[in-house]
Amino acid sequence: MCRTPKTINSRGAYVTLMSQKAEKPENADTPREFKDAVDDGRVLVDFYADWCAPCRTMEPAVEEVADEGVRVVKVDIDENQKTASAYGVRSVPTLIVFEDGEPVTRAVGAKSADELRELVGR
Repeated sequence: MCRTPKTINSRGAYVTLMSQKAEKPENADTPREFKDAVDDGRVLVDFYADWCAPCRTMEPAVEEVADEGVRVVKVDIDENQKTASAYGVRSVPTLIVFEDGEPVTRAVGAKSADELRELVGR
């Protein structure tokens, strides 16, 4: 199913959802939408910042695994400080794999597409 990109700015928070068929990220911005995004199945969450060079370097790898069907949620830590803090994010990029709403695996630092696949168990 192809998702239509959209931006919602009700609270100033910024979360990017990348689905398997979407050509562009889908944006949502509330803690509830983040919770809904990670509540069902296995999801790779990429906590990043626009100013972070390793985050920008890793972006093609993140897009590659999303194109392969891995559900990816990108969280801008500057816009979502409460969400980042709630999951103990102190460095970026931080990658957390959620399974049915619970964090199960974590990695810090830029990763290749192969390392991301391994992280999510693909």
